[in-house]
Amino acid sequence: MAIPADADKAPSTFVDGWKRVFLGKPLINEHLEHESLSNVVALGALSPDAISSTVYGPEQIMVELLPAAGLAAYLLVLPIAGVILLILALVTGSYRQVVMTYTQRGGSYVVARANFGPRIAQISSAALLIDYVVTVAVQCASGTFAVVSAVPRLGSYHLEITVGALLLISYANLRGMKEAGRIFAVPVYSFIIMLVVMIVTGVVRQIFWGLPQYDPAHIAGAVPVHHGNGIVMGATVLVLLRAFANGGTSLTGVEAIADAVNVFRKPQGPNARRVLTRMACVLGFLLVGVIYLVHATHATPYIAEYPSMLSEVGRAVFGHGLIGTVMYVLLQTASAAILFFGANTSFNGFPALTSFVAEDSFLPRPMMKRGHRLVFSNAIIILTALAVTLVIVTGGSVDAVVPLFAMGVFTGFSMAGYGMTKHNLNHRESGWRRRVVVNLSAAILSTIVVLIFAVAKFTEGAWLVVVVFPILVFGLMRLNRQYRAENSVLEMTLTERTDLVGHDRHRVFVLVDHFDFATIEALHYGSDLHADKLTAVHFVLDGSHAARLQERWGHFEDDVPLRMVECPDRNLIRGAQRLVCRELDDYPGTKVTVLLPRRTYPPVLERLLHDRTADKMAGAISRVEGATAQIVAYDVGSRIARATAAARNGRGDSS
Repeated sequence: MAIPADADKAPSTFVDGWKRVFLGKPLINEHLEHESLSNVVALGALSPDAISSTVYGPEQIMVELLPAAGLAAYLLVLPIAGVILLILALVTGSYRQVVMTYTQRGGSYVVARANFGPRIAQISSAALLIDYVVTVAVQCASGTFAVVSAVPRLGSYHLEITVGALLLISYANLRGMKEAGRIFAVPVYSFIIMLVVMIVTGVVRQIFWGLPQYDPAHIAGAVPVHHGNGIVMGATVLVLLRAFANGGTSLTGVEAIADAVNVFRKPQGPNARRVLTRMACVLGFLLVGVIYLVHATHATPYIAEYPSMLSEVGRAVFGHGLIGTVMYVLLQTASAAILFFGANTSFNGFPALTSFVAEDSFLPRPMMKRGHRLVFSNAIIILTALAVTLVIVTGGSVDAVVPLFAMGVFTGFSMAGYGMTKHNLNHRESGWRRRVVVNLSAAILSTIVVLIFAVAKFTEGAWLVVVVFPILVFGLMRLNRQYRAENSVLEMTLTERTDLVGHDRHRVFVLVDHFDFATIEALHYGSDLHADKLTAVHFVLDGSHAARLQERWGHFEDDVPLRMVECPDRNLIRGAQRLVCRELDDYPGTKVTVLLPRRTYPPVLERLLHDRTADKMAGAISRVEGATAQIVAYDVGSRIARATAAARNGRGDSS
């Protein structure tokens, strides 16, 4: 049984103090437990990303249609909505099978890994990594536009608000925000209620009295509206495909439940399937309702992206009276809340995914490390940095990142569909033919959406994914190859009995630059290694400095000799390698250990006072067979502090 160290006796560093102030008290492993969610709470907690897509999905369709098809866009949007609903049904059917088969976190990555192997699964992991980053940017930017739609005076600060909201969400997650819970369900249900009220009110008014209509062609700041016969002249097949692909962003977040099956109460699979079905039904109803009201009111997207189309629909439905204004404000408040909370989905999914991928040795292993508050801090910081960069580069625009958004989302859908298709073909359980049709249809349609974006929106940002995606996959593969090579060498070393035989002779060198505390500590450590011979070595770069060191060494009451080694080319790394190689050549069968003293300081001073030469030397020495290099760190600051405190106490006792 492991005995925990007494943390109160361990000295606290500046970084530890900073973490306590900004992140709170550190959590211990016993606090690492998941909250089991009821289906009602799970629907609200896991669906903000999906449900909130009704805010920007219909608007993205109209952004493509109006400039090409004119007022005919308000007719064409209806059949496009029908096709999107078909894809929603197929994707939901596919993920219903996923949650019953794979109850751990990971979604399409776990499906692809189980059915195609870890290497092919990196296509899914790369898509999901891109998706998570872009989702944070889109959700925060859309949330800001919901705010400035209600308060237009804040429009000029939309970028600052977006970045601020993103950093605040990141900070909350670094403090250890729970993966899901009642707090996340509140904005989701509030938004659903407000949207249902708006849709029902709007449909009733349209049937009995008629809703007011906007005039897109004469609204200042609106997107350009094509004039003429839109169906013949403007609505080409390419435009319709682009509009359909844009509308596909309404399906983002459908995979969130498959990424968190483990947070459901038992039986986890059936409960996750029920919640997924309910979420898809709610999403479909809200999406169709909003698109119908856009058709009825001729709501128009703006070039500046605010006021949002949903804001315009809300104004038209609720009117400008006192009650109408209150309802409009509640709608915008609920919209902003669910959009900002929707960004948190990525802050849960991205760290979990990176830990899985790192466990498979396709990402650096530090991504598996939990931090101060038992969260994957490294992944959260990386996600924040990438999302903030994307927001700043795009100016906080939703339109600019939609191609990146959809390509990542639908690539994940495709991999899940193809993976489940193979799973059903391999197992052939009852009803497998129907499942194959559903999964393969979802996969093919999702692949078509990806191709549409890659071709039709290549010059509008899709090129970035087309370029970055294969580079990311190659990078994951390359890192895995390095890890596999290390493991192969390790296995080979363990099986070779000759490597376990002791060496005839052990020689320890302590490399000395100055005579100080760090050097003395390294010498003491070297003597504890019980080497056949312990020698201090100084590479002579400056004759006068070497002479002063030799003189000081003479006053050192120890039997360790100081050896001066000329280094005419001033290359310490090559000089250390030559020293080791000469010793091994002169005395075959010798084990050489080289100790490199290092004085450590607080992080800022550490970077200023050290050029990492010791690291480079250690790396070069360790490449020599039969040699080992070790850096012996010594905290000078704590030693000085103890000495100062002891001197102060001594003066106090004498007085």
